[in-house]
Amino acid sequence: MSSYPVKKPTQEATGTSQKIRITLSSRKVQALEKACKDLVGRAKEQKVRVKGPMRMPTKTLRITTMKSPCGEGTITFDRFEMRVHKRVIDLFAPSELVKKLTAINIEPGVDVELTVADA
Repeated sequence: MSSYPVKKPTQEATGTSQKIRITLSSRKVQALEKACKDLVGRAKEQKVRVKGPMRMPTKTLRITTMKSPCGEGTITFDRFEMRVHKRVIDLFAPSELVKKLTAINIEPGVDVELTVADA
C-alpha cells in the first residue's frame, strides 16, 4: 500500500555498528585536509557510512606584548596570533573496522581524538 521501498537490514540495524566521532585539529590547514581526505577515502573503500568532514569554527588565540622589555621608550606592541582549525568526522561501523581505518600515517602537527558511542 505504501509507495516506499522496503529497506533491507544493514549492519547498523542489527546493532553491531557503533558511532565513532573522530576529531582532528591542527594549526596547518593543508595537513588537516589531507588527513581528512585519507580517512574518508579509506572509509568509503570499506563501504562505511561517513558524515563529514564537518568544519568547526577556527579558534584564534591572540597575545599582545610590549616590544620594550623595560617599559622605557616608545610604547609599541607586538601582536601574535595562532589559529587552530578543527574537523569532525562521524563513522558508523564496528570497532574492529575502525582500527583498520585509523591505521594511517598522519602528518606531525595534526591531533586526533576518537570518541566511541553506541549508535
